[in-house]
Amino acid sequence: MSNAQSLDIPEVLKEDDRPKWDNKFQYILSCVGFAVGLGNVWRFPYLCQIYGGGAFLIPYVIALIFEGIPLFHLELAIGQRLRKGSIGVWNTISPYLGGVGIGSLMVSFIVSLYYNTILAWVMWYFINSFQEPLPWSACPLNGNRTGYIEECHESTAVNYFWYRRALNIASDITDSGNLQWWLVLCLAICWAIVYLCTIRGIESTGKAIYVTAIFPYLVLTIFLIRGLTLPGATEGLVYFFTPNMNILKNPRVWLDAATQIFFSLSLAFGGLIAFSSYNSPKNDCEKDAVTIAIVNSMTSLYASIPVFSILGFKATTRYWDCLDRNIIGIINEFDLPDQSIMRDNYTIWFGLLNTTHPKKIASLKLRSCDLQEFLDASGTGLAFIVFTEAIILMPGSQGWAVLFFVMLFSLGLSSMFGNIEGILTPLLELHVVSKSVPKEVLSGVICLVSFVTALCFTLRSGSYWLEVFDSYAGSLPLLIIAFFEVTGVVYVYGIKRFSDDVKWMTGRQPNFYWQVSWRIISPLLMLTVFIAFVTLQTQKQPSYGAWNPKYEEKDYPAWILAICVLLVVLPCIFIPMVAFYHLIKRPYENTSNGTSGN
Repeated sequence: MSNAQSLDIPEVLKEDDRPKWDNKFQYILSCVGFAVGLGNVWRFPYLCQIYGGGAFLIPYVIALIFEGIPLFHLELAIGQRLRKGSIGVWNTISPYLGGVGIGSLMVSFIVSLYYNTILAWVMWYFINSFQEPLPWSACPLNGNRTGYIEECHESTAVNYFWYRRALNIASDITDSGNLQWWLVLCLAICWAIVYLCTIRGIESTGKAIYVTAIFPYLVLTIFLIRGLTLPGATEGLVYFFTPNMNILKNPRVWLDAATQIFFSLSLAFGGLIAFSSYNSPKNDCEKDAVTIAIVNSMTSLYASIPVFSILGFKATTRYWDCLDRNIIGIINEFDLPDQSIMRDNYTIWFGLLNTTHPKKIASLKLRSCDLQEFLDASGTGLAFIVFTEAIILMPGSQGWAVLFFVMLFSLGLSSMFGNIEGILTPLLELHVVSKSVPKEVLSGVICLVSFVTALCFTLRSGSYWLEVFDSYAGSLPLLIIAFFEVTGVVYVYGIKRFSDDVKWMTGRQPNFYWQVSWRIISPLLMLTVFIAFVTLQTQKQPSYGAWNPKYEEKDYPAWILAICVLLVVLPCIFIPMVAFYHLIKRPYENTSNGTSGN
């Protein structure tokens, strides 16, 4: 009898020594903390902003309903039913699917490396937030104190602090440089904190999650209240929410919506399967999946309001400053009375004078004042450049900076718990470590190896490498792994058997929505996203933005493109390798069984 067939009759697997959550709330918080991460604060608002504001919510909600929630439910249900981590689950369903679990383990490990490096950056900013004034508020003086440092003067104080003082970035990805000691120190502290919080698996993370999962919501609420009271906040929110329905004709919008849902829910990492395996077998995993997925998406929307309120304030302040400089230049050049040109009539005056005196206006070299320019930002640029610049303009900037970076650290730390669980549980199931080795030692080894490996991100070229890892290791492999997860459950484990298991756990049969999503819509949607993603990637030469001290777009060298391919292939290669291994092994097992029978 096969492993899958032996699971026809639902029964509680006898694993009395398996840890359990202290309570249901602790489990929900852990899943929310794992799913809700840095991307909810800095990527979702950016996607809404560039893709027509409220219009982006249409493909986002469609992707949530037909891709995100069904896959989320599937991972929670299969982990809870089989009470194993990612490797144990897929080996139990079929030995041929064992590579899916190893792929999840590899992705969790690789993503943990650069994700915790981002937390090291956050910690460096947090430490510097106690200075008065904030060190990114003004350019430092040059050596002879006769002016500002040239690199800073050519850029901005915020850019200079980020690229030179924090990263000390190289001008090219091939120029590795030395380890930056302050980043090494912050990285070591971050891994030490992760170790202390995960030292005994869910027994320790379950306690820490009460702080790391709840605190960000408190800070977001404080920023929401403060942001809505700032001048320009309304303009930011109007700009953010005003829908542009024409943008929905762009296929890239639908691709990014599907991708954002997929990654924001932390699907295919193995952490959700591990978390749900510590549940009571009779837990209502369907309700949990819907609740956590909706909380995650609502958090993205909730975070967007304070983010764009504050960015609206920053954009408006910079926009006014830009207009005021132009107005002073025009008044002085044309010898006009003071206050003859105001912000509200600047456009009229500019149009009139540009028509009558075009050469004079051209000689003034007036700045282009564009609100869009001040609102465009994503990823690390939003957190470490745009938002820090906005904080400078807020009264009591020190306090707001401290709050902001503590919030980011809490968001990232709670996501790290799930990543580490996605490494720790499968390692125990692989039996590569003796059961006599305490969890404290194994967790310590994982964190130490991860810290040493992640030192490459503290080099002068480290941020370029982080972008490479994020773009390739944290994208396509997850899509491929999730595709094999859903097809493995539906067509190998069997959709009828799985539906019976869900009924046994929740007390109700999965309805038509779940059935059609698992069988058809979710696999097709993932396949479409995968094809579209690969097509868009192959249409242009992969490049990166270098700093020198202005942005400069550079193409990746051939050997780095090879590493990009390796990062995609490495986690996925285990899926066919393990299947092929068992395929080759099977005839020998049959021969051996036949011989022993004689």
